[in-house]
Amino acid sequence: MLKVLLASRNAGKLREFSALLPEVQFVLWPTHAPELPETGAFFQDNALQKVEGARAWWLEHGTEPVDGVLADDSGLCVDALWGGPGVLSARFAPDLANYTDRNRRLLAMLPEGASRSARFVCILAFAPTAGRMQGQPFTVSGTVEGTLALDHRGDGGFGYDPIFIPDGYAQTFGELPAGTKHSLSHRARACAALRERLAAVIR
Repeated sequence: MLKVLLASRNAGKLREFSALLPEVQFVLWPTHAPELPETGAFFQDNALQKVEGARAWWLEHGTEPVDGVLADDSGLCVDALWGGPGVLSARFAPDLANYTDRNRRLLAMLPEGASRSARFVCILAFAPTAGRMQGQPFTVSGTVEGTLALDHRGDGGFGYDPIFIPDGYAQTFGELPAGTKHSLSHRARACAALRERLAAVIR
């Protein structure tokens, strides 16, 4: 089993990665570790910034050996909002304490009669550390198309899940069973691509 440092303190992401990559043992980014940079203009830039920053810090301060470091940058891209919130998804409406309120604010920003098309995008960056893993950091991606609901619906998932309806379904990710979401989400598709790449670099 691979042991991988997850460069995130997001408990929702940890649950999803643990379900999507059961062959990986994850170590969560410590609470005392520094915040990781996210200053890029694109998801890929941020994912690489985070994975390289986390690897450098862990190699100096880490408390246990790991085979590699995984970082995720993902978000919701809404066509009627010119692709926003996009890379700023995690920092949208910081004055609001919970995602129910943030989701409703985002929905209220859509112009009347505008297209409700949107997509979730996930970029994963993986940086090998030592041992059987070799090579430079690399990225993989996953995307799922859909539309925005009229209101926050469902308590499943996290973040923007309760307002996103994937194509081919009538329920939001917040309403769909976790197994259904994990079969088609942006993160699931990125994890499938990551699994293929890891199989190629493990020696």
